Order: sequence, then structure tokens, then C-alpha cells
Amino acid sequence: MAQIITALKIQKRNPNRVNVYLDGEYAFGLSLSAAAWLRVKQTLSPEKIAELQAQDAQETAFQQALRLLSFRPRSVAEVRKKLVDRDFDPAIIETVLGRLIEGDYLSDKAFAKEWVENRSAFRPRSRRMLHYELRQKGVAEEHIQSALASIEAESDLAYQAGIRYAARLADLDREMFRKRLGGYLARRGFSYGTISPLVNQIWDELHSSERSS
Repeated sequence: MAQIITALKIQKRNPNRVNVYLDGEYAFGLSLSAAAWLRVKQTLSPEKIAELQAQDAQETAFQQALRLLSFRPRSVAEVRKKLVDRDFDPAIIETVLGRLIEGDYLSDKAFAKEWVENRSAFRPRSRRMLHYELRQKGVAEEHIQSALASIEAESDLAYQAGIRYAARLADLDREMFRKRLGGYLARRGFSYGTISPLVNQIWDELHSSERSS
């Protein structure tokens, strides 16, 4: 049965939303954009009400996704999971993801590239570990391989990770130094074949001044 809009009131706590009253009673809330064309005394069919509520749910989901992306880049799978956790309808979620991708707010290819570059610059780890992390984020293999193709050789990544951590171990004897630094690099996914010679190299670099004095 059709109902008549008897009032449209801006919400006190959220001026971007409007409370819609039908036949004298509060019915539902809408975003300003969804409610923009509504007028008092306008008649709404059940189908139109359902359409308005679906539009509002989609806009709410879209705005929440944009807010998530404002904190840090995320993969498509991460955004989808967040929206699922917030109980949005699956069809709305997929529509929102399509809008985000089309608007260039969301891109697994760009996400993978930025993830690898950031890790390599600030928290170096092996290609294997980077690959694992991106798979955990739901990124497709083609985007992972594209991102990994741009980074340095494995030995260079291991050296960057090792030389930063080694400064904390400068007072240890050689055996403990090897154990601690080797364990640190292993936890970052580097292989024994990469770690073993590198630990000796870094030890020698840190203590070269002692031998020359």
C-alpha cells in the first residue's frame, strides 16, 4: 500500500542524513543524496520505498569503503570482507566494489605494487614472504608477480634487512650474533643459502674497524 511523506527532518547527530516520516510516523533514514528529490505530501509505493532504501544502503556502504581506504590502501578482498562484516547485502557489496574499481579508488595491481615497495623500503623481507603476504590479502597471482618483478635481488633485500637489525647485536659474540641475526632473517622468509654468507659478511663489516686498529 502506498504511503504519504508527512515530514522530512535532518538528523540532529548526522546532518548528512534525513529522517523520512510516512503517514505521520518515522519510517526510515536516508542520505541527503538519496532523499534529495523527496517532498512532503509525495506518495511512495512499496516498490519505491524499497528502491530508496537499497540506494541508501549502497551509498552508506560506498562511503564506509572510502573511509577504510582513507586510512591505508587495501586489496579488493580486504574491502569486501570489511563490508561483509558490517552485514551489507552481497549484491550491494559487489556494486560498491565495482564503483570503487571504476573510480580508481581500488586496484589490486596498484595495491600490490605499493605493498612491495613499502615493505622493501621500510621492512625488507624475502620475495617468498612478500608473495605469501599478498596472497593472504587476496591479491591475484598476476598482480603479485608484476609487483615482485620490480624489486631488488633477494640478496640485496636480505642485506637491507640484516644491516638494520645488526646494529642492535653489535655487543654480542660471533656465535650469538650469527644465531640472532640468522633467526631474524629466517623469520622474514630468507633461505639458509642467502642467510649464511650474509651473516658472515655483516659481521665482518661491523668489526672491520676493530681489525684495522
